[in-house]
Amino acid sequence: MKTDKIKVHFTDNDLIAPTNPIEVNLIGAGGTGSKVLTALLEMNYSLNELGHAGLAVRLWDDDIVTDANLGRQRFAECEVGLYKSVALINRSNRWAGTNWKAETTKFERDGLDRMPDHAQASIYISCVDSVKARFEIAEILKGLNSYRAYRNQAKYWMDFGNSQSTGQVLLSTIGSIRQPQSEKYEAVANLPFVTDEYGELLKQSEENDNTPSCSLAEALDKQDLYINPSLAQMGCSLLWSLFRNGMTENKGFFHNLANFTTQPIKVA
Repeated sequence: MKTDKIKVHFTDNDLIAPTNPIEVNLIGAGGTGSKVLTALLEMNYSLNELGHAGLAVRLWDDDIVTDANLGRQRFAECEVGLYKSVALINRSNRWAGTNWKAETTKFERDGLDRMPDHAQASIYISCVDSVKARFEIAEILKGLNSYRAYRNQAKYWMDFGNSQSTGQVLLSTIGSIRQPQSEKYEAVANLPFVTDEYGELLKQSEENDNTPSCSLAEALDKQDLYINPSLAQMGCSLLWSLFRNGMTENKGFFHNLANFTTQPIKVA
């Protein structure tokens, strides 16, 4: 009896056994981004212990820590007034002995419509709070796909997004990733961008109020206390599976913290 093969995506070979740490651009250092950074520290340490070269993270955010960020985001009172990216990266480097980098600017093209060389990476993780920012990142990454000579060739984009008590994470490939032949699985080389697959839904959600909160109480009216860390942990677990298992059947998930349900998004 003939059965359909399970569709999977096999991890790019350059990520499995790299000579140098894998360059990662983490875009956004707020409620989700600050928690993702902690998860990446844990992942980096674990990869090193397994003989892997690990990660080299560059955190992008031009925001300043305010009183409203305390409690829900990973900042202390003594860090109010500092750049979010600088506060987080300095603390991470001191704690883990890493040499990760902070950028106090938005992740965007320069005045000549180019991305600086230091902005090149193999993995891009976006934790932004506006639909406009997602589409801008998508345009940048589509442009990077044509540059094949860089050492840190763009491979994957993982996008985190959420509302008050729901959210989603979606893994995309930047271009197509060469897949091995498999008798057991149907290998899928291209995982579409969130802006291509769910563009209309993103635009509909753009009506949500994304203005800055002036207090923690106001911030909690917009985003539940634990929606960001729950997404961060589950999303980074998906990234971890790419390294640990070398493949994935799921390219993301929809998460509802209000009723404690999660629906995987299968590779298709």
